[in-house]
Amino acid sequence: MSPTPSTERPVRGRRAPRVSGDDRERAILATAERLLEQRPYHEISTDDLARGAGISRPTFYFYFASKDAVLLALFDRIIEQAEAGRIEVLGRDRDDPAARWREAIGVFYETFGAHRAVTLAAAEVQLSNSEVRELWSKVMEGWASDTAALIEAERERGAAPPGAPARDLAIALIRMNERMLHATFAGESPSVSEQDVVEVLATIWLSTIYGPAR
Repeated sequence: MSPTPSTERPVRGRRAPRVSGDDRERAILATAERLLEQRPYHEISTDDLARGAGISRPTFYFYFASKDAVLLALFDRIIEQAEAGRIEVLGRDRDDPAARWREAIGVFYETFGAHRAVTLAAAEVQLSNSEVRELWSKVMEGWASDTAALIEAERERGAAPPGAPARDLAIALIRMNERMLHATFAGESPSVSEQDVVEVLATIWLSTIYGPAR
């Protein structure tokens, strides 16, 4: 049970509580995401992050080695949220597999879309930062493997027809989601609108896995 919020007014003149290490780390991460919503990643400095978190530059380096490390930590948290949602949706025993696939795609849209500034910055930094690139590659490999296993399971129970190797289909579908969502979040032209992108992706997934008119 959550503690009941105190209704007492703070005593005037009392020293502010000491900021813990975790609070400082959270402040740095919150500052980074807020600044990313305002300007491009390359325009944000470690001084900006330290100042926004209310700490000195040397203190910043006690928690993170660089601004790339801050971005990596933020992106990792978003991936964990998406993964937890995906597992919860796909782990359900549902009579309607089409609805389950749609909901799983929706989890990705909602999770990464809620943190689109971080998502777009991470995509940009992948080109130059091996840690971010390796994290995303590992995650994509896991999602592709899980999707391939689910496609094989649908084929084995007779719900999906045989066809191209399940892993190849899974990779193509996962990579399609990645690129389509990136284009939508970035407002690229052409791109699918926010309100339509999940349904468009789901339609392609379902027709690929189960055949047309699913």
